[in-house]
Amino acid sequence: MNKTLKTVLIVLAVILVLVAPVISSYNKMITLDQKVKKAESNIDTQLKRRSDLIPNLVETVKGYATQEKDIFTDIANARAKLGGAQSVGEKANADSQLSGALGRLLVVVEQYPQLKSNENFRDLTTNLEGTENRINIARQDYNEAVDEYNTSIRKFPASIVASIFRFEQREYYKIDEGSREVPKVDFNMGK
Repeated sequence: MNKTLKTVLIVLAVILVLVAPVISSYNKMITLDQKVKKAESNIDTQLKRRSDLIPNLVETVKGYATQEKDIFTDIANARAKLGGAQSVGEKANADSQLSGALGRLLVVVEQYPQLKSNENFRDLTTNLEGTENRINIARQDYNEAVDEYNTSIRKFPASIVASIFRFEQREYYKIDEGSREVPKVDFNMGK
């Protein structure tokens, strides 16, 4: 083998040794970023499901509790805010406001025993309870994906690749401080 060919092969081997970890790190970051996006989309799907259930629940309650207009307005405003939210923080804030308004609505329901026995209301609250559970799981999955992604882009030497390709930390899904104490909601209603 001639000397030039050996030199070229050595240079190619060195380049491969230097480039392979960069490509591997980049691909891992892309995979983790996609995982975060998917988890965020799952939250959006469940929030939309809950948002779609709420008008039927509100209409059912309105038939019994017409004097509770403030709660109905708060729910409508919170749904609108959630529908217009763009960032994870805005979604978390609007989600917290909507959860609080729903909690207040269900406290009002306790004053109307005939409403609690309404089959449509029972079905809606059962669906809402299941959706709330799915939302909580989706939030946890999202935060786990964000944690894995954020950790990945901060570790050396991947942090160098992350800065070169402008991978930035993602925001966790956190509720706002005012919503940490949501009223206790019991969907079982004496079952």
